[in-house]
Amino acid sequence: EAEDHQISLFESADFKGNTMEIQEDDVPSLWIYGFCDRVGSVKVPNGTWVGYQYPGYRGYQYLFETGNFRHWNDWSAYRPQIQSIRRIRDMQWEQKGAFVAPEAPSD
Repeated sequence: EAEDHQISLFESADFKGNTMEIQEDDVPSLWIYGFCDRVGSVKVPNGTWVGYQYPGYRGYQYLFETGNFRHWNDWSAYRPQIQSIRRIRDMQWEQKGAFVAPEAPSD
């Protein structure tokens, strides 16, 4: 499933500056991995992601689907700040069989 979730974060607009590439992982704090909180542009080759303004998946939320985002205005942010990020996994519940219909009573 690693091919299904990839994202590259860039410190500056136009895909410049320090870069952090994430594959098939949720990151509760970019600081832990040595990346600053400034994210000026993003590339998403695969998958859907949610970026959060603060660590621990808190603050403003930004949806990233497949595509290139040259400037933080492209995801409607007030400032170039993302401090945590995680994947959206559509099929996680269906694969676990969370919805099971009860059997009809036999009379």
